[in-house]
Amino acid sequence: MNANWISTYKTYLLPGFVFQSIVIGGGYGTGRELVEFFLREGAAPGYLGMVAAMLIWGLILALGFELARVGRNYDYRTFSKALLGRAWVAVDVLAILSMILTVAVVGSASGELLHEMSGSAPIVGTLLAVVVIVLLVCWGSTLIERVFSVWSLLLYGFYLLMIVLVMRTQSEEILRNAAIWDPEAHWLLGGVRYAGYNLAGLSVMLFVVRHIKTRRQAVTAGFLAGVIAMFPGMMIYTALLAYYPSIIEQSIPANFVLSQLDWPAFQLLFQVILFGTFIETGTGTIHGFNERLAGAWREKGHEMTRLQRLAVGAAVLVSAVWLADRFGLVALIADGYGLITWGFWLFLLLPVLVFGLRSIFRRT
Repeated sequence: MNANWISTYKTYLLPGFVFQSIVIGGGYGTGRELVEFFLREGAAPGYLGMVAAMLIWGLILALGFELARVGRNYDYRTFSKALLGRAWVAVDVLAILSMILTVAVVGSASGELLHEMSGSAPIVGTLLAVVVIVLLVCWGSTLIERVFSVWSLLLYGFYLLMIVLVMRTQSEEILRNAAIWDPEAHWLLGGVRYAGYNLAGLSVMLFVVRHIKTRRQAVTAGFLAGVIAMFPGMMIYTALLAYYPSIIEQSIPANFVLSQLDWPAFQLLFQVILFGTFIETGTGTIHGFNERLAGAWREKGHEMTRLQRLAVGAAVLVSAVWLADRFGLVALIADGYGLITWGFWLFLLLPVLVFGLRSIFRRT
């Protein structure tokens, strides 16, 4: 493959695929988060909320990439220390809580999905996801970047095909429901909340910034990442509108939509791909935390071994499995993110916005 194309891909597209892989699992890929944050606000306002979230993602990621590039801070520990000084500990606490909660959502969704596929106990799917995540985490950034890239392309292709199939049979219902407008909808708040808690992903994806060399590349890659990450969500959301408002009560809304197509082989393919996205999200989240630990140990003259990466991943996953088994997917998404979301806005996203804009304008 042409070296220039590889370089361009790693600079502009890879950050978006990695960010998408982190945010899409658990609730986004199932359609559950899209229901909670957007569809509950009404069909048409939900689209505006998604656009708002996409623009916020793009802006914060662009500024975050630039700050990380300038300071050469490729893990959230060094990044937040440079950004906040002693207050960086707050980001560390939030990142750990968010990581455990995110992996718990992934574990819960994996269990529910495998239960729907095979009738097995939910804990079986959760444990299967755990094993695969641990294996990927052991091998570090290069393998993870390759897996994320390939799986993201498969995901895009599948969702494009899904929306085509749904539109063939349900286009009138989708168009009718897409026009439903609720003047009292809080779509902007939904977009801000959704953007905020997903931008916790910035803290665990900074390892991709090492491919970015200029400010223009950082800004372009950031806004492209927002588009790349949100576009599949808009496709899923459009498909969900075919069964609005009853779709709101479905635990895995996207799987319900596919069940209505009465094409078992296609639904099985979706379930396999979705299971892979859960693994991507869990892997990306834990890998980012491992990179934070590796950076700290590197400052002391030590390198983090694969066995140590395995031990950290196992500890996080044990905690997450307990949460997943104890509370379930819907409760984790609906109730688990509120305080963490606003914490990230206060201690990470607003500082990135303020200092990032100041840094760019000073260099203009």
